[in-house]
Amino acid sequence: MSAPASQAAQQARALAGAARLASGRRPCRHAAHALSREVALRAVRSLYHELALYPKPGLVSFIDNGSHADMNAATFMRSLFSLRHYYARICRAGYDGAPFAELKRLGIAAEQRMMAATNGINTHRGAIFALGLLCAAMGRVRALRMTLTPAALRTTLLLHWGDALSNHTHATGSSHGLQAAARHAASGAREEGALGLPSVFDVGLPALQSTLARGAPMLHARVDAIFALMAHVSDTNIYHRGGTEGADTVLRSARHFLHQGGTANPRWKEHALDCHRRFVTRRLSPGGAADLLAATCLVHSLTAMPPP
Repeated sequence: MSAPASQAAQQARALAGAARLASGRRPCRHAAHALSREVALRAVRSLYHELALYPKPGLVSFIDNGSHADMNAATFMRSLFSLRHYYARICRAGYDGAPFAELKRLGIAAEQRMMAATNGINTHRGAIFALGLLCAAMGRVRALRMTLTPAALRTTLLLHWGDALSNHTHATGSSHGLQAAARHAASGAREEGALGLPSVFDVGLPALQSTLARGAPMLHARVDAIFALMAHVSDTNIYHRGGTEGADTVLRSARHFLHQGGTANPRWKEHALDCHRRFVTRRLSPGGAADLLAATCLVHSLTAMPPP
């Protein structure tokens, strides 16, 4: 078991007792409905924040299409609008203690709606999975009346759906991400989910919080977070588009940006734009890091929610 997985398992055991004590309390339908609507709003807003962020190397924004010829910001807007009800439904499913099979069913239906909205273009498949799990975990945390922290979200995710997520990791499929993972032994969204989204909780969120702690604006925090994720994540999107050489380019570029101080460097925007142009030239698009950035933004948003 990896260090992040071991730490998450320890946290899960520590919170299991509190969860069992709270599980006998009857949920309030009105509270569940209000929570689901608010969580869905924050999930869609997190996707919007990822789309609006610029510069972010190789990715679609309102400024340009990055490394993509088949999608633009309008495609992403149609996609995220199609997901608004899904995030509410999966949050409510988590609140009600639904099994993973139900979460999976909701995710598959959401993916079908996304594909219909985008004419078959995969804009948010990874975000459907990662943000959906977080919304379900948020529902469960509130149903059990646990103290809302990032650790509570992660451990609740592992406590209630960890075994099913681990089995889901070994499922087969024909997506580009799964093919790249098989070819290059790269990790993807499924492995992230099975480990309780370690890249979000151990990489993206600390990077975001560290930048905010020095008084920098949220724009800087999100840029630092996505570069931290790019420097850490073995992204199947990159392996599919650029192979091992492309993946090495992304890792080196992201680490170089961070080594220069990230957004604390006065010339950070120039460095980020240079990286963006290099990625576009080579058609590299770190879509996995983008999904994890949206998930990071969602965790940050959820844990700032006032108590019920």
